[in-house]
This record gives sequence, structure tokens and C-alpha cells, in this order.
Amino acid sequence: MGQLEGKTAIVTGSSRGIGAEVAKNLAAEGAAIVVNYRQKAPRANKVVAEIEAAGGRAVAVGADLTTQEGVQSLVSAAMENFGSLDVLVLNASGGMESGMEEDYALKLNRDAQVNMLNSALPLMPEGSRVVFVTSHQAHFVDTAETMAEYLPVAKSKRAGEDALRALIPNLADHGIKLVVVSGDMIEGTVTATLLDRANPGAIEARRAEAGKLYSVVEFGAEVAAMATADVESGHTEYVGGAETFKS
Repeated sequence: MGQLEGKTAIVTGSSRGIGAEVAKNLAAEGAAIVVNYRQKAPRANKVVAEIEAAGGRAVAVGADLTTQEGVQSLVSAAMENFGSLDVLVLNASGGMESGMEEDYALKLNRDAQVNMLNSALPLMPEGSRVVFVTSHQAHFVDTAETMAEYLPVAKSKRAGEDALRALIPNLADHGIKLVVVSGDMIEGTVTATLLDRANPGAIEARRAEAGKLYSVVEFGAEVAAMATADVESGHTEYVGGAETFKS
């Protein structure tokens, strides 16, 4: 039996990339998974199929996290399909997409994260876990220089982290822990690709500075591990290359 047998996890932004890997890792530990996508249902259905083929349980739910309807549909899906909600992985983020309104990054990376947690909280029992996924570029944005192309996203994700950390006392009253996972630039992600396109050579330069960049598969496993890790609430797990940001 896995560590999450009989538990249910919502993983936001899990139709591809890091979120999909987190979902599959949590499912391998026994959790039933709510796989969240915004637009691309076939990708989410593929993740569900992979989980089910490995003997797990999952359901795909299309939801825009910047709307209350979207948030509520994820919470409802967990309860209606699996009867519980024990792990919330706040992985979805954005802000570099074209054609979005000016405040979209803040709306998604701060407001939606807080709304998602507040909506899930009444249903999460004592011992539950919330995992927020961020980047070193965002986590250290106030003390370390980041690429201009990523700055609005970095600032909005840091605002989201700060807003979530402000909820730690309330979470403690419910016996729930918040863990933050901060990662370096991750090979193969949409964000890394967009940054490298806007700033050619960015990935190679960061790889040279850090010595190694984690893959999507490697980072997804690290995020999933924080759903059950024996750490204090508010703990930040640094994955790859944080020393260059701390110095």
C-alpha cells in the first residue's frame, strides 16, 4: 500500500508537464486524482488513462481557476467521485501567454491560488497537505535579479506565495500543513521554452551556472514527495541550484 492509499488529491494544471508527473506520482502512492485542465481535454484524458492503466483512479475536470465556478468544480469533483479531499497541489500558473488581460498573471498566480485553497479548506480533514509549486526566479524575486521577460510572472507568483503563507495560522487551526516547492528552470516546460525564445541561450546559460537543470519527470517526483514528507508547515523545499539565488 502506498502512503496515500484511500486519499484524494487535486492537482491544478495537471494535463501536461510538471502537473501531469505530480498526478502520476501521487496516484502511484495510492491517491485518487482530480486532473485539472483549462482547455485541452485530450491531454488530460491521456493522463487519466495512464493512471488507470497503472491501476490507479483519476478523473479529468476542465476548470478555469480564475473563476469561482472553475474552482468549485474541482472541489466538487473530488467529493463526488472519490468522497474526500486530502491533498491540494497548487501547480497551475501562467502569465506569459499572449492575448490575456493585463492583470492575468496576478489573477491566476495569486488570487486563484488563495481562492482554490479557501474553497478546498472546509472539506480537508486534519492531517491534509497543501503544496504550492513555484520557481527560484519567483521565490527570490525580491533579492535576486531575474529575466525581464519573466519579471511580471515572478512578482505575481511571489505575491501568491506570500498570500498563501499568510494563511498558515488558519491552516494550523485545521491541522493542515502548507509546503512550498521552489524549482530552478525546468527543462522541457512551456515557461523555459518561452524564456529561451525571448532570450536566446537562457536555458544553456542557466544550466552552466547551476551545473544541472531538472527534467519535468525529476521535478514532478520532487513535488509529489512533498505531499507526504515529514516537514513543518511553511517549509520551503529547494530543488536544484538555489545557492546561486541565495548568495
